[in-house]
Amino acid sequence: MLITPAYAAPAQPAGFELMSFVPMIIIFVLFYFLLIRPQQKRMKEQKAMIDAIAKGDEVVTNGGVLGRVVKASEQYLTVEVADGVEMVVQRVAIANKLEKGTLKAQR
Repeated sequence: MLITPAYAAPAQPAGFELMSFVPMIIIFVLFYFLLIRPQQKRMKEQKAMIDAIAKGDEVVTNGGVLGRVVKASEQYLTVEVADGVEMVVQRVAIANKLEKGTLKAQR
């Protein structure tokens, strides 16, 4: 005959095989070291920078507005964006703290 008979494969033992989970464990470890851990480190640095902002610091908001902090409270900052123009922003809305003298160079 031209067709060979097909036989069922022998049944695998029903035991727990660790080797089937090794690829998933390796992927999780890679995700942790390449994605999760750096993001946690960045968030920790951002929180420390926001907590350290005080009166007189020059900052950039998430909207791109540059200004100098004239009053700081626990949750809000009053930022002077131009001579006599002040706006109140939340601390979490600060994207970056600038070096002293950056605003004078921009004006």
